Amino acid sequence: MVNPWKTYVKLSAVLMGSNGLTKGSLAFLNYPAQLMFKSTKVLPVMVMGAFIPGLKRKYPPHEYLSAVLLVVGLILFTLADAHTSPNFSVIGVLMVSGALVMDAFLGNLQEAIFTLNPETTQTEMLFCSTLVGMPFLIPPMLFTGELFKAWSSCSKHPYVYGVLVFEAMATFIGQVSVLSLIALFGAATTAMVTTARKAVTLLLSYLIFTKPLTEQHGSGLLLISMGIILKMLPDNKSPKKRSIAPTTPPPPMVESEANSEDNRFQIGIEEAEEKRPLV
Repeated sequence: MVNPWKTYVKLSAVLMGSNGLTKGSLAFLNYPAQLMFKSTKVLPVMVMGAFIPGLKRKYPPHEYLSAVLLVVGLILFTLADAHTSPNFSVIGVLMVSGALVMDAFLGNLQEAIFTLNPETTQTEMLFCSTLVGMPFLIPPMLFTGELFKAWSSCSKHPYVYGVLVFEAMATFIGQVSVLSLIALFGAATTAMVTTARKAVTLLLSYLIFTKPLTEQHGSGLLLISMGIILKMLPDNKSPKKRSIAPTTPPPPMVESEANSEDNRFQIGIEEAEEKRPLV
């Protein structure tokens, strides 16, 4: 371990809030509506990144425009879904909105940990945050009786154990991949990658289960696709050229003049090295 336990206590609390509100909202929202809300987390992630200590990130204007397109597409899709879906509630909207706020903290907090302590590994972060979260999860499960219900249900249907093992393996691979993306490219880019994945999941949901897809749904999906494409556009900023010290030897002179010229040349190089920004 290269980070203190208090770091993972904060991370685990945010992670529990995000997952709990996300899965709890499915009792009040259908899956496509919940998925569309989660797809807009790139905007709160970008906004929160400007205030997290150790990051203070600034994004180019086209990335903010892409985030706005995602939000507008979400509004259109949600309004259409409220009329066509029998399972839609304001409580679910509030819960998934709270999950978005937690996601904004989560991604930037993970990026800040990687930035401030580059020796942090993805497996350490995943293991420690999960281990810390277990004591917080067990008491509510005992209080509500869900733990005993789940245990008895698994005993009656043993195949569930195999499903849980497979899900745990898939979750591990997915979480390590997401943490690697955060460490290499940042929280905002990772949020956009996961948004593209959710868009494919949403499209498959409508194709497989033949749900009603109106023109307003299509308009929302179109705006979200435009936001994703706009976010993927590269920056046009060209890297600044670094000044290189001259390597050609000075012209031949008298010995005393050559020595003094070499001394001035050496001092000039040292001053240039002091002014050069660290990489």
